Amino acid sequence: MNARIRRSAVAVAAAAILPLALVACSDDGDSGSSDSAQAASSAPATTDDQSAGDGGDMAGADEPFGPACSSVPKEGAGSFDGMAKAPVATAASNNPALSTLVTAVKKAGLVDTLNNAENLTVFAPTNDAFAKIPKADLDKVLADKEMLTNILTYHVVGQKLAPNDLENGSFETLQTSKLATSGSDEAYTVNNSAKVVCGNVKTANANVYIIDTVLMPKS
Repeated sequence: MNARIRRSAVAVAAAAILPLALVACSDDGDSGSSDSAQAASSAPATTDDQSAGDGGDMAGADEPFGPACSSVPKEGAGSFDGMAKAPVATAASNNPALSTLVTAVKKAGLVDTLNNAENLTVFAPTNDAFAKIPKADLDKVLADKEMLTNILTYHVVGQKLAPNDLENGSFETLQTSKLATSGSDEAYTVNNSAKVVCGNVKTANANVYIIDTVLMPKS
């Protein structure tokens, strides 16, 4: 009888102790996981902070931006790195989205002019921008060298413009009349009509802002 009581007591005690032991183990595990998670999360956070402190913001501000930038080739002459090594007319010829512009530049005889100039900003209309112009009108412009030159040089400013220069700017073009820019936070427009869809693209002699509408000079 006494042995049976002792066995019952031991069983009861074990039943009571086991959950407590499991809880204790669980608490220790959570604590260890929490400490590990804290250590792990703090390490990447430090790395991110360090990268920002090492000029991450500056690097980001100096990179191309805009929705159309994603269509630029990742490698080769048409990539951002490739375009940065070539003068602007050559760089544009390596970007498939600018093929109509390149055709127009060649017809106007402006390839050498653009490639040999220094410190330019080019507002470069995409193929889709030219497609907004009725075909008959576009063909007429492409066939008229004087008119074509007048339009193309209106897209070129004789200085390198950084994105923050576009926030509220007015700049004389090579065509001699002025264009106006406005916007902020990587959302910019030219003459309140053309949107910058991929901005701050570097070439060897120019900063390029790819736009979704062809600019027309007033005169």
